[in-house]
Amino acid sequence: QVQLVESGGGLVQAGGSLRLSCAASGRTFSSDTMGWFRQAPGKEREFVAAITWRSSTTAYAVSVKGRFTISRDNAENTVDLQMNNLKPEDTAVYYCAASAWGGVPRRPGEYDYWGQGTQVTVSS
Repeated sequence: QVQLVESGGGLVQAGGSLRLSCAASGRTFSSDTMGWFRQAPGKEREFVAAITWRSSTTAYAVSVKGRFTISRDNAENTVDLQMNNLKPEDTAVYYCAASAWGGVPRRPGEYDYWGQGTQVTVSS
């Protein structure tokens, strides 16, 4: 059974940091692009960041570039999202996802596997 399990969410004050982690199991994801998306109440799921399987290419949403960093460990089958200088508008449920499409896709439909999500709340 393929599983992506996120952890590390929580409540933090504006300007603070959180590190999200995603553990993958059930198959080898080392050749997949791994991504993070988020969804705030009443809004569509949006792209946050992605990283190719060799970590040679990363992509970020404009709103998080310079504040968030995505990384992965293929030996451990994990992908992390370091989030610094958090803002109230970063509040959302964050999802880990895996894509076999290649490159750094930014649309949810281009991802094949999803985690259950972890809540991030940033207070002002």
